[in-house]
Amino acid sequence: MGTDEDQMLSLVYASTATQPFTDDDLTALLAVCRENNARAQLTGMLVHRDGRFLQVLEGPEAAVRKLMVTLAADPRHTGIRVMFEEPIRERQFAAWTMGFERADTSSAAQLDGYRDTFDDLDRDDPTATMRALQELARWFRSRATRS
Repeated sequence: MGTDEDQMLSLVYASTATQPFTDDDLTALLAVCRENNARAQLTGMLVHRDGRFLQVLEGPEAAVRKLMVTLAADPRHTGIRVMFEEPIRERQFAAWTMGFERADTSSAAQLDGYRDTFDDLDRDDPTATMRALQELARWFRSRATRS
């Protein structure tokens, strides 16, 4: 049986940027995230749209929780809301220290299952939240494999 140090965690959170992010800002952010995540053995994906972020983090539980403390203190965003977390045995984004997709507003509305926001999801309803997040993860992976 594994120790607590071996326990893997998948955590999804949403937040709002405190100021606009340009393409250069996002590129710089991703470079730092990818380097830090590789060092901490974290993987996941990041979606940015209209000043909002949705991020999936997965990896050793202690590393995920430590990053969440860091993110909570980061002045670049506010309103961090953990939407879902669960222990995992296998990563969904094993090859990505931080996959990224910018969701364009005009084309996003044409996607099946389009959501303007995740504000309606409630941490107390993990089934609905998990369905929405799984759909987002499938969408993200399918787009990434076409690139």
